[in-house]
Amino acid sequence: MLIVILLVALVAGLLFWGISVFNQLTSKKILVQEGWSGIGAGLQQRNDLIPNLVETVKGYATHEKDTLTEVIKWRNQSVQAKSPAEQEVAQQGLDKAMVNVLALTEQYPDLKSDAGFRQLQTDLKDIEEKINLARRYYNGTVREFNTAIAIFPNSVIAGIGSFTPSPFFMEDPAAQQVPKVSFK
Repeated sequence: MLIVILLVALVAGLLFWGISVFNQLTSKKILVQEGWSGIGAGLQQRNDLIPNLVETVKGYATHEKDTLTEVIKWRNQSVQAKSPAEQEVAQQGLDKAMVNVLALTEQYPDLKSDAGFRQLQTDLKDIEEKINLARRYYNGTVREFNTAIAIFPNSVIAGIGSFTPSPFFMEDPAAQQVPKVSFK
């Protein structure tokens, strides 16, 4: 009788432990999704701001059509991205294209002094800071989640619950180099 009670207690303890680990992993996965949502919100704000910036630049730099077309192309690709990997590619292209647009201010002093353009630049800078904070938060939640599903004995429950590692939001390796500004 005592053995039966001990076995029932052991099974109940293991079941309780398994449920607890499953709930912890689910909670961490939701935090990863929340982190990605934060990046998406920041990117959407930036994507909404870019057409205004491009229209302002168009008024001053009418013959820089290729530069502005490149920005719109990457912005549209960013809007259509469905996964972190697709979003990464789009953001890398958009970042490079935006360097060229913002460099136009050196060639067009009137643009540089335009109050609307200066406000758009300030807004863009603020949004970029928010995106960077969201990326850090996302990568932190991914690190915690991936660690939680990799360590034993959590890995057993993670395997049973079909938890898979989430991808980190990686920066373009070229971002560590000074960008080349070119107008086509």
